[in-house]
Parts: sequence; C-alpha cells; structure tokens
Amino acid sequence: MSDLRAELAEALAEAEWDWLAPHARRDSLIVVESGLDVVDVAVAIANDDTARVQPWIEENLIHKPFPTQLSDWNINQSTRFNALIVQPYVLIQEMSS
Repeated sequence: MSDLRAELAEALAEAEWDWLAPHARRDSLIVVESGLDVVDVAVAIANDDTARVQPWIEENLIHKPFPTQLSDWNINQSTRFNALIVQPYVLIQEMSS
C-alpha cells in the first residue's frame, strides 16, 4: 500500500481551472477540503476504503463542486489547485492564495 501512496504522491500536480473545467463538465471532479491530505484521500478511494471515505462524505470534507464554487472558478480562472487523478475521478484541492 505504501507503493500506491508514493505513486499517488508523485502524481500530485498543480493545475489551473481551465485544465479542470472539462472534468467538471463530465462530473468527475471531487473537491477535497483543506483539512484533508489529497494523497490520503486518493489512497482511500483507490483502495475502496469506505470506512475512511464515508465519514468524509458525510462531513462534506470531500464532495462534488458546489454551484457557487464552479461559478467562482469560472470567474477567477487563475485559481490554482492541487490535482490528482484516481480513475474515474479527479481530486482537487484549492491552493491557498
């Protein structure tokens, strides 16, 4: 499992909204709130670890983008994100400005 974590950590990339917008249109974006580590979330999703993922969903710590977020990101195209692909999803976390 540590190999998966290392592989995912290496795949973590910085992205701008214009790269992520097509994934939003396909409804494949998952927002990871700032309190969580994107790589930890990716490992849990990749391993289908529902015991870890379900509480995050229930607490809205991971969720589909809210309409207000999509609107903000479409207006402010320079917003930067940490992004990580875990098929079929793209996990994103807004970077602090």
